[in-house]
Amino acid sequence: MKIKVIVDEKITESEVLITCNKITPDILKVQEIVSNMIASKVKLIFYKNNQEYYLNLDDILFFETTGTSLYAHTIKNVYEVKYRLYELEKLLPFQFMRVSKSTILNVEQIFSLNRNITSSSLVEFYNTHKQVYVSRKYLKNLHDKIKEERYHEKNE
Repeated sequence: MKIKVIVDEKITESEVLITCNKITPDILKVQEIVSNMIASKVKLIFYKNNQEYYLNLDDILFFETTGTSLYAHTIKNVYEVKYRLYELEKLLPFQFMRVSKSTILNVEQIFSLNRNITSSSLVEFYNTHKQVYVSRKYLKNLHDKIKEERYHEKNE
C-alpha cells in the first residue's frame, strides 16, 4: 500500500481519497481510522423543549427533514438540529448516508431492509418502531454499504 500526499493551496477543504482495485480488510481499516478521526471532531448540538443535548452520533438512527426543520431520531426521542441536510451529509462520519431527498440514516443501526424494486424500500431499526423509506435512486448504494459494513464487522 502506498500513501501519497498532494498539497494544493487552491482547495478549500482537505479530502482523503483511497484508490484500490478491491476492498480488503486493510483498506477498510484505513477507512475506519480516518472516518473515526473525522467523527471525533464532529460535535453536534441537539435541541428539545428549549434544552440543549450532546448525544453520541452512534445513538442516532436517522436525520429527517420536515418542512424547514431537520430532526435527529434516536430509539426513543426526536431532537431538532440546526443544520441543513446537505451540510450534515458533509460532516457526518462514514456510517451515515443519504437514502432519500429528505433522509440520512445510520447504516449501523439498520435491522432490516424490505427491498422493493418498483418503489421505495423500507428500512427498520433495532429496538424501535421507527422506519424510513429508501428511494430507488439510493438503494444500490445502501445495499453496497450494508455489505461493506457486514464484511468489515466479520473481519475485525
